[in-house]
Amino acid sequence: MRAPLMQIETSPELPREADVVVIGGGVAGVFSAFYLARRGVRVALVEKGRVGAEQSSRNWGWCRQQNRDARELPISTRSLDLWDRLAAETGGDVGFRRCGLFYLSQDEAELEGWARWRDFARTVGVTTHMLDAEEATRRGHATGRRWRGGVFSPSDGTADPSRAVPVVARAILAEGGTVHQGCAARGVELSGGRVAAVVTEKGTIRTRTAVLAGGAWASSFCRQLGIRFPQAAVRSSILAVSPGANDLPDALHTAGVSVTRRGDGGYTLAISGRARVDPTPQQLRFAREFVPMFARRWRSLAPGGAQGWRAGHETLGRWRLDETTPMERMRILDPKPDMAQIRLTHRRALELLPGLRGTTITHGWAGYIDSTPDGVPAIGELAAVPGLVMAAGFSGHGFGIGPGAGHLVADIVTARAPIVDPRPYDPARLDGSAWGRVADF
Repeated sequence: MRAPLMQIETSPELPREADVVVIGGGVAGVFSAFYLARRGVRVALVEKGRVGAEQSSRNWGWCRQQNRDARELPISTRSLDLWDRLAAETGGDVGFRRCGLFYLSQDEAELEGWARWRDFARTVGVTTHMLDAEEATRRGHATGRRWRGGVFSPSDGTADPSRAVPVVARAILAEGGTVHQGCAARGVELSGGRVAAVVTEKGTIRTRTAVLAGGAWASSFCRQLGIRFPQAAVRSSILAVSPGANDLPDALHTAGVSVTRRGDGGYTLAISGRARVDPTPQQLRFAREFVPMFARRWRSLAPGGAQGWRAGHETLGRWRLDETTPMERMRILDPKPDMAQIRLTHRRALELLPGLRGTTITHGWAGYIDSTPDGVPAIGELAAVPGLVMAAGFSGHGFGIGPGAGHLVADIVTARAPIVDPRPYDPARLDGSAWGRVADF
């Protein structure tokens, strides 16, 4: 069963030209197009399948500052402010609530790490509360366990992955932009070395600026232009259960399992970091860059199968712009979930929260979480191709920081003062010098 996703109708006619063409209808692409359209930019968004159908609807829905890498914290904080305003700006319900995020632990080293992050966060004006054993046990009463400690981040929250991206895509239309589903971008045409057009399966759009927000497909797309963008993905499996549980935290993380209340009153269940590594040609090519990250996570990663190779999103191949591409053969990355992990996740959740025992599994799905070697996204214009702006490699954090990332893209494209310092996200940093540097939070 795929992850739940709201369906929308989009623009039937492909424009002949646009000020900006956004490639990819995930959270980064949709927010980029939305903030550009609000500034009066003629923007066209093209998506090979359905908006939000890949990882943007397959995540937990957390919008957090807690435990963010120092480089990502500013964009996380600004994103929360933007999430706050979305209902008024879009006229739709994205399910955002600042419900606070709650963490519990029995591990002293883990608690010490959270305390160090709390001390750092204070220096940049972010509030998070460490909980002693008594407070953690009281707040975590739904578990029926005694806890050594925990942390609560009151200004963080959650949004609804099944609605957020489609609602914002509709708002692009209301702002005068166009959105084209079932329309794969095959490549970019250049003139004098810079972007001149985006070629799609349904025609060519003349433009001087393109935003590459291709998610797990971004590196393969870059390769067609001779650009080296190190990217690797893992396959993560999670599930949802029906409504019926009461008096549970809205969003709870433990080392064993994490639980998030969904918009329909049910819950999403997941094991943080647990994933399968499906070997692909691209993964083998970039193995050296990703050794530090995979080595750090070896306890939570397991060998996968041939799904990733067959999907085509991490191919080393080249394709012609007048022929069918891998994106058209695989409209939506919808890998089979790891059923052993689904069963383990469900069992752990029922053990942790007895109140869930009256619910039933409604959905189980998997998704490919793409990452950069240092775990921080690449957002910025690519020096090798003027007019091509990257917004990819979100490393499992893209949903929560999607509004800030999209706003930053719009700032770069329109040459306005950036919402945050763009330097930590500059794609040029991924030239190999970041090998061995892995995000701490």
